[in-house]
Amino acid sequence: MAGRIFRKIIKWVFLSINIICSLVFLVACLSPFISPAKWPIIGFFSLAFPYVAVVLLLSVLFWLVAKPVIAIIPIITLLIGWQQLSVIFAVHVNNSFSNLKSDSALRVVTWNVRGFYGITNSNYTQRRNRLEISKLIHGLDPDIVCMQEFNDRVFQGEQRNNIDLFTDNYRYYFFSRDYRTLDGKYAAGIVVFSKYPIIDSIKTKYPGPDTESLLAIDIRKGEDTVRIFTTHIESYRFNDTDYAMIQKLKEPDAEALDASETLYSKMINVFKKQGEQTEIVRKQIDESPYPSVICGDFNAVPNSYTYFKIKGDRQDVFLSKSFGIGKSYDALAPTLRIDYILPDNHFNVNQFQMVDEALSDHHLLVSDLSLKK
Repeated sequence: MAGRIFRKIIKWVFLSINIICSLVFLVACLSPFISPAKWPIIGFFSLAFPYVAVVLLLSVLFWLVAKPVIAIIPIITLLIGWQQLSVIFAVHVNNSFSNLKSDSALRVVTWNVRGFYGITNSNYTQRRNRLEISKLIHGLDPDIVCMQEFNDRVFQGEQRNNIDLFTDNYRYYFFSRDYRTLDGKYAAGIVVFSKYPIIDSIKTKYPGPDTESLLAIDIRKGEDTVRIFTTHIESYRFNDTDYAMIQKLKEPDAEALDASETLYSKMINVFKKQGEQTEIVRKQIDESPYPSVICGDFNAVPNSYTYFKIKGDRQDVFLSKSFGIGKSYDALAPTLRIDYILPDNHFNVNQFQMVDEALSDHHLLVSDLSLKK
């Protein structure tokens, strides 16, 4: 008798969890359609989506054993969210990458280089990192190099002159210089280097203080003109204090409550800015008169409004040529793919690779693209 009651309690507990997760999942499925600029709390549901999806998948297995008829609930819920699930996991097992590229291919690299500081506080390692970052990029022999959190300090000579690390091989470049000192000797922001002539360039500064930009360059490759967009959409900018607060959330006390309120407020503001910046990006790429590629650090997961709005009917090179969840950012969570290369449908995606050499908290993305003829 007692055993039967216990089993019933367990089933009701699991059913309640299942229903709650299903509701959270369904709200998260609305993420691609609701701008966080209008309803910023949707951003939290986007971040929770992959974890809730895993719970629902496990619950399908549980109910198939315990009471198969109830498995219908998580199965239908997951089917409703199939569009969002399909952009999380790539299914191409044969994803080898060759350093050799055809003459017709355009090799594109995008990388948030974290100011060339890497993931260490050692000054020596940081000085070495900038050379290692340059060496890694040159070794891939890309035609286009897009970097976020790029900086240049001309007043410190060769030790900090990061532009000169690339101009021998890339005569053409466009640097946003979103942050700079009044004397002009230090600048930081987004940069794009090109082996091909840049025949036009556009910088669109995002509104508000302490924001970066959307860059666009038109390059001439043979008889073709291609537009390359690159951007760094609003970051959470978590610092050591914020990470300490995240750790406090594990403790059920007053400090944890204060930490959650602080982080909630910070993230709500970020979600709003991301929504506003996403609209700017979408408008710019819609107005491109040429075949185009957009890449960069979107600071948004694949099932988010930012991803779906910018991607539209574009290709995602990771989904086209890779396998797995494709984490591109090392901190916080094992499911954060927030860096992208998205060519429009004028291109074939020939190959793709995600490279992690522990030189930044982000991974380098490289892809070979060729125009359809």
